[in-house]
Parts: sequence; structure tokens; C-alpha cells
Amino acid sequence: MTDTKERPEITYEIDGHVAILRFNRPERMNTISGPMLQLLSELLLKADRDKDVRCVILTGEGRAWCAGLDIKAQSEGTGLLSNSGMASPELDLRDAPPTVLHNMDTPVIAALNGGAAGYGMDLALGCDIRIAAATAKLAPAFTKRGIVPESGGTWLLPRIVGYAKAAEIAFTGRTLSADECLGLGLVNHVVPAEDLMSRAMHMAVEIAENAPLAVRATKRMMRMGETETFEQNVHHVFLQLLPLFRTKDFAEGMASYLERRPPNFEGR
Repeated sequence: MTDTKERPEITYEIDGHVAILRFNRPERMNTISGPMLQLLSELLLKADRDKDVRCVILTGEGRAWCAGLDIKAQSEGTGLLSNSGMASPELDLRDAPPTVLHNMDTPVIAALNGGAAGYGMDLALGCDIRIAAATAKLAPAFTKRGIVPESGGTWLLPRIVGYAKAAEIAFTGRTLSADECLGLGLVNHVVPAEDLMSRAMHMAVEIAENAPLAVRATKRMMRMGETETFEQNVHHVFLQLLPLFRTKDFAEGMASYLERRPPNFEGR
């Protein structure tokens, strides 16, 4: 058996233009430890800064995607919060994974192989696309633990499902099945567990085959549009469009269309 002390808590691999990040604490339901937070942020930023990476898949090892913060570590005073219940002075939310997910331009697909609870659910909501195994669940258990969705959930959830549905989900803390999540729009697709990674990879490759500068710009404009007026967003989109017109990828996109062939984008 692999020594858990020597095993990375998050693995990172590259498959073509796709980076695959995998929570790797299956014996603890992939709960988040303090070091995992920093590692996850570092690996997400690594993928976002790698010009060869055009899409990221975030998934988990074992039967859980991420069951939230490590409650055992919290109870022992070694987690993100001290015994006094106050946040650690070293905790910088600007570098926290939910903030990194929100600010990065590379698309991120959450391949939900199992339960995403609490902090794990907030992380899943922070991804751009969610594909769930039929056995996966989302568990917004914050109010059952005496806290609030602290990592983006209060901002993300109403924008995904609307205020009334978000209120019901957050106030009751009821666990949602994959099919319920699909009906609410919390996940994009539900697939058999054995097909999860192939489906996620197929979508990631489909995204990666498009012009990467245009994909990143589209995500950036959509993100900005969540807090801008229509007029502001249209203005920013126009400013973004001008440099894209001068890229080799735009020329390749036009040429491939006229020549009726698949494009070969280089990210330039």
C-alpha cells in the first residue's frame, strides 16, 4: 500500500491540451486539508499559465469528489480554523481556490465522480461546467454545521438556479441527487459512473480544439458580464474583439471555414 504521507494529495497530469487535477485522499473522502488548499491553488494557476493547456478537468479519486473541509482536522485545531473559531491570520482569500477558479481564464470542468459536500460543493459550483456520475450528490450542509457557504456559494448558487431555489437549497441543507441537480441546472450532464471521465475528456477536447485565445476571452467576458451593465459588457467585448482580429488563429479560423477543413489553432 502506498504511504499516504508520501502520496500527493492532489495529482496533476497533462493529456494533450487538457490538464487533469485529481483530489487524492480517497481514504478521507477527499476532504480538504490546509496544505491541499495551497496546492490546489498552485496547480490551478499552473494550468492557467500554461499556454498549452486549453481546458482543465477537476475530479476525485475513490468514491467521493470532495466531501468538504477536513472536520477531523478542524476538531483537532489543525484545520483552516483555530479552536477559537477565528480564521487563521495566514489565510489569504485572494489566493484561495474559489477565488482562483473565479479569476482564471482557462475553462474548468468538474467531473463529479461522487459526493461534493460543503466546501467541495462550493468548489464544484465555481467550475464552469459540471458533469456528474449518476451516483454523485451535492450536499449543501452548511446550515446543518452552524456555518454559511463560505467559499463562493452565496454568490454562485443564486446565479445558477435563481434566488428562490438557491434559498431552498441553502436554508434546508438537503442533499441533492445527481438527477435533482440536473433538473435544477446545477450540473450540465449526468452519465453512468463508468463513462464519467470519457465524457469529461470528450468535452474538454471539444473545447481545446477551438481557438484558445477566443475561448479564454469568452470566459473572461462572461465573468465580467455577471457584474456589469449590458452597455459596459458590450463595450468590453468590442475592445477584446479588436486584438483577436489580428491573431493568427482568427486568420486560420476564416481560412479553414472557406477551405472546408478542420482548423489548426496555435493560440497565437
